[in-house]
Amino acid sequence: MRSRSNIRQSAAVSAVLLAALFLLPLAVIAPFRSALAGKKAAPDKPPEPKPEVRLPFESGALDGDVPLRVLDGGEVREMDLGTYLVGVVRAEMPASFELEALKAQACAARTYTLYKLSNGGNHGDTANICTDSTCCQAYISEEQAFSNWGGDAAAYEQKVERAVSETDGQAILYDNTPVLAVFHSSSSGLTRAAGEVWLNDLPYLQPVQSPEPGDTIPNYHSRVDFTAEEFRTKFLEAHPEADLSGPAGSWLSDPVSDEAGSVRTLRVGGVEVKGTQLRSILGLRSACFTWEVQNGTVSFFVTGYGHGVGLSQYGANQMAAGGADFREILTHYYTGVTIGPVK
Repeated sequence: MRSRSNIRQSAAVSAVLLAALFLLPLAVIAPFRSALAGKKAAPDKPPEPKPEVRLPFESGALDGDVPLRVLDGGEVREMDLGTYLVGVVRAEMPASFELEALKAQACAARTYTLYKLSNGGNHGDTANICTDSTCCQAYISEEQAFSNWGGDAAAYEQKVERAVSETDGQAILYDNTPVLAVFHSSSSGLTRAAGEVWLNDLPYLQPVQSPEPGDTIPNYHSRVDFTAEEFRTKFLEAHPEADLSGPAGSWLSDPVSDEAGSVRTLRVGGVEVKGTQLRSILGLRSACFTWEVQNGTVSFFVTGYGHGVGLSQYGANQMAAGGADFREILTHYYTGVTIGPVK
């Protein structure tokens, strides 16, 4: 009997030890399991944004077939006409403008360039054209444009490139010849004839009505003040023969205006000068100005910006917003022209 009892006792002890052997790991892990169950999994890191890869602009068949040597600062760069025009449109017209206005600008800039190629530019054998707006046309690189445009840069660049691509080869022609396609920012509501500003008149650069949205144009109406001494110094540098003695109120007289309201001529200190010349001497925004003299201060009140001849950029944008396409815009601002490729 005792032997059977010992056997049972040994079996019971073995069972307890075997159970303990399996349950011990669970007892050790259980406290940590509850802690792990309450701990949130670390979120996955969002993938790093991939930098946008922009393909270089590819000119259309007609623009791409015109090679240019462009004087940019002191360096002559070789590029095709389309690539050059993208840089010009970036610089010359706000990229926020309507697409059809940008197309009109691209076409005007293309025509101006072709005119220079046909008639000779200002740089002899060195280059065909330059990036200085006081000599030829303004131009900026894609990098500079993106810096200027900020968050809208990609969309603006796409619009500019479309404006050039979708007018590939299209030029403003008079008697099948590219015209001198000058342009300006904004007029006083009527553009000016070329002969009012420069030496020669041209049949396609005549006054036309321009729908300027003056209330939305920055500095459309501007004012510039000069002390009598400041005015005397500036004008005598250009015209030392002028008599600017006596009160400042007697210095300016006899203004003659053209139909656009710009000053054609006036007398300053007894010297007759063109309004465009006085604009240049004083740095006024346009030659559409009046003046007054009070308490020794000569004040000029100016409307618009630019020489006022040819395409008005703000007028073009207003026409485009009203539904006009680039051809309608160009044939409005340039009298008697057609739009098409040069043959």
